[in-house]
Amino acid sequence: MRILFIGGTGNLSTDTAALLHRRGHEIIVLTRGRSEAPPAYRAVVADRKDAAAMRAALAGVKPDVVMNFIGYEPADVQTDHAVFGNDIRQYIFISTAAAYVKPPPRLPITEETPLGNAFWDYARKKHQCEDWLRDQAARTRFPLTIVRPSHTYGPRWFPNVVSSAGYTFAARLESGRPVFVPDDGENPWTLTATSDFAVGLAGLAGNERAIGEAFHITSDEALTWNQIVAETAAALGVASPRALRIPTEWICERFPKLIGPLKGDKARPGVFDNAKIKRFVPEFVCRKPFREGIRESVAWFRQHPDKKWINADADATYEAVTAAWLAEGR
Repeated sequence: MRILFIGGTGNLSTDTAALLHRRGHEIIVLTRGRSEAPPAYRAVVADRKDAAAMRAALAGVKPDVVMNFIGYEPADVQTDHAVFGNDIRQYIFISTAAAYVKPPPRLPITEETPLGNAFWDYARKKHQCEDWLRDQAARTRFPLTIVRPSHTYGPRWFPNVVSSAGYTFAARLESGRPVFVPDDGENPWTLTATSDFAVGLAGLAGNERAIGEAFHITSDEALTWNQIVAETAAALGVASPRALRIPTEWICERFPKLIGPLKGDKARPGVFDNAKIKRFVPEFVCRKPFREGIRESVAWFRQHPDKKWINADADATYEAVTAAWLAEGR
C-alpha cells in the first residue's frame, strides 16, 4: 500500500512508519520541510493547513491510506477531507484517550466509555474532530478509522505529569531537585511504548474491518505515579528521588494551566481494556514493560549527551509548584 503520514517524524508516528516500511509498504511523509524524513521515505513538502498547497504537492501521489497524527482542531481534518474526499481506502485519525469523560465512570475504560472531557481544551478539540469526521462518514461514507492513544513514550521521553519530551524530568531527579505527583501518587496510569503502539496501529492500516470503528491502543500494564517515578529514578541510578505528593485541587487552584493535564488526564485513573484492538489485530501484544522501556530512554540519552534538551517551561512549572508547596511548610 501507499501510506501517507501527516506528521510522520514525531514521537508517536516514527515507529509506526518504520514498521510499515519494513513490511513493504511505500511511506510518504507530508512535511513543512523543518523535520527531515528518513531517506527511505518519500517526503512531500507542503503546508498541511493549506488545501490548495496540499493538492498541488500531492498531485499524482494517490495514497491508499492517510494517517493524520497532527489534527488538533476541526479545521485540520476539514482540510484533509477537502483534499482526499473518498479517493482513499482509509483515513486514520489519531485522536486521544484523553477525550473520554473524566473521571471515567468505571474501569477499565473501553471504547464504549462516553467521550466528553470537561477540563482540557486539547481533548475537547480532538473530540470535535471525531464528531466532524463521524458526520462526514455517515453522510458521504468517508472511510474513517479513529485511534485513541494514551500516554505513549519512546527512547527520547521520560514520562511525567508535566511534559515528557526531552531530558527535563530526568535532569531534575539527577540533580536532587523536587518533582511532584498528584495527590498520594497512587493513581493508576498506563504508559505505552511507541514500538508496541506501532504494532496495533500498523495492523489497522488497510484493514477494511476497521472502517467506521474507533480503538484505543495501550499497554495492559498500569502503574501508579509513585511506581513510575521510582522506576525512572532507579534507571537513572538515583537512590532517593524528591517526589512531593501534592493534592490535585491545590495545584490547579494556584496553577490553572495544569487543570487540563491533571484533572483532564494524568490525575485520573487511566486503565484500559484492549480487547477490541486485539480482536482486530491479533498480533498486537505489548511486550515492553515500563521498567525496560525507561532504561532504553536512559541508555539513549547517555549515548547522545548532546540531545539532553531541557524544556524551560516544564522545568519552570516544576520549580514553581514545588517551591509554592514547600513555602507553605508542607
